[in-house]
Amino acid sequence: MLRITWLSASVQDKAILHDVSMDIHMWKNYCILGKNGSWKSSLAKVIMWHPSYEVTSGSIELDGEDVLEMEPNERAEKWIFLAFQSIPEIKWIKVFEFLRSIYAAKVKEVVTFIKFKKIILPLMQDIHMDKEFLWRDLNVGFSWGERRKLEVLQIKLLQPTYILLDEIDSWLDVDAFRMVAWLLKDIINAETSLIIITHLFTILEHIPVDTVHVFAWGKIKQSWWAELAQTIQKDWFWEEILTS
Repeated sequence: MLRITWLSASVQDKAILHDVSMDIHMWKNYCILGKNGSWKSSLAKVIMWHPSYEVTSGSIELDGEDVLEMEPNERAEKWIFLAFQSIPEIKWIKVFEFLRSIYAAKVKEVVTFIKFKKIILPLMQDIHMDKEFLWRDLNVGFSWGERRKLEVLQIKLLQPTYILLDEIDSWLDVDAFRMVAWLLKDIINAETSLIIITHLFTILEHIPVDTVHVFAWGKIKQSWWAELAQTIQKDWFWEEILTS
């Protein structure tokens, strides 16, 4: 279980998270729902330790271990994965070498070219991704749908337990969105937990969630079953929740 307890954080001396608490179980999916500017994406960055954010109080524990004492790579090795809201282009780094390096870090052994090729090609076939992408610079010239598909490929390769999806529905057209939602739904199993961070409702029509946390001004204002998101979408009572 990933347990967040009374977590507060700041960026450049500005408080942005206030006493956030939630338990994330590996066999359930969650939604962190909030308007733009509610600091919900900051929670994902703090969990993975973005250098601009400072935890001022509270704790994050993963199966009893103190996550806040871990480096970002150690958190990733402990089965936490973050899909970024904005995915950068990185020139001169080939997709193949990037994927091989993160896989080698996970298994903690040298992975030869031939061995990794045998591992990655079947995974690419599973998500209908052309093998020619392996020889391109990382995300350079990729459409947003292709960048999201590459993130799904990383998830299938690394098999993380806790998967933070930060506004993955942004920048996608309708067809690309449906494709990404279908691929993500396909990776759900009893040993994974999706944490969907969004200000939209559409993705919840494709991926089932168990609990919804409504976020505002760096706080969890309300938590309930998936019906909470449906009620907000139907009746649009954001202001009632935000001022409660």
